[in-house]
Amino acid sequence: MLSRVRVWLNRTYAENVFFMDQLRRNPSDRAVEIHATHGDADSPVLAAADTAELEPEGLSPAAYVEFALDQCQRRGIDVFVPRLHQAAIVAHRADFTAIGTALLAPPPEAVAVFHDKVIAYEAVQAVGVPVPPWWRVRTADELVAAVEELEADGHKACFKPASGAGGVGFRVVTRAPFSLAHLNGFPSPYVPLDMVVEALEQADEQVDWLVMPRLEQPEVSVDTLTGTDNRVRLAIGRTKNGRRRGFTLDERWLEPARLIAEGFGLHYLSNIQFRMLGDRPVLMDVNTRPAGGLHQLSLCGVNVPWAAVQLALGEDTGAIEPPFLGQDYTVVSGPRQLRPVSVQHQRELPEPLPAVPAPAAAEPVVVEAAAQVLPL
Repeated sequence: MLSRVRVWLNRTYAENVFFMDQLRRNPSDRAVEIHATHGDADSPVLAAADTAELEPEGLSPAAYVEFALDQCQRRGIDVFVPRLHQAAIVAHRADFTAIGTALLAPPPEAVAVFHDKVIAYEAVQAVGVPVPPWWRVRTADELVAAVEELEADGHKACFKPASGAGGVGFRVVTRAPFSLAHLNGFPSPYVPLDMVVEALEQADEQVDWLVMPRLEQPEVSVDTLTGTDNRVRLAIGRTKNGRRRGFTLDERWLEPARLIAEGFGLHYLSNIQFRMLGDRPVLMDVNTRPAGGLHQLSLCGVNVPWAAVQLALGEDTGAIEPPFLGQDYTVVSGPRQLRPVSVQHQRELPEPLPAVPAPAAAEPVVVEAAAQVLPL
């Protein structure tokens, strides 16, 4: 009888409750014990885990590595899926290997390339992947010059931090003066250029932004699963066009994603995002971690989180082809349970431990889930 697999997810996104669900419902019928840590006691990933701890605040990356090594050793972690401080953790892969823990993350060289979007754009452009025009700006004058050049070519300018994840810090520049229109409805990503310039001129420190044209939909996020031999085992694109979402195996998106994943050694799970510049796809971003929407690939009949854990354990999955592509769908909110209290929530588990569902709890929290959209 195969032993259970212990998997740890550190300070991760709420959507990864679905990642955890898929690990438990793995097609190998293998018992999985999930450990989770987070800085927020009311994170739903803590409630979904078999064991959970609050993470200490204020740790440096080096101190966090020591915390992580201690967690892995005390908990007997087989596979660690790091999100927080990923770069520092993968730099100590040998230390984790020595205590029997496999890191489900790329090597440090790959993480370093894609931590900085400017370095990433330069690197992928060198291997033939198209990227949008971009400017790295740190001052108000540099921002204005970049915006004017983009506008002269007929583009809307936007900016985002040169390093960071998700849409944090993304803004679209407008020439419209600030007015009540900016205060009506929901908050908008549009910001008047004169207000941004004023804020930069009054700031005590420089920013580090990437300025580029606002790219158009569809947005295609290609989820890739790559072995340590740099061969892609799976690549599926998730399309997003407004509310409507779907899947694609179109090589316009998959071929450059494979080129990046294999060429830069993006081992295990990565997410490579494209959008349209005119009539051609260009790279938007590369994430060296599982995407929050990875679970949506279950609509194509594949369990990608479990396949990644198998690879991390040294069990080659071979090439994985989805048996079908799911119908178009949208994302809606649904409740997930929280632990009854915000502190002292650790649930100790006896040995031996089978895979078990999360404990019942008192309060729900809203997490996004996929729902089918009927064809038009």
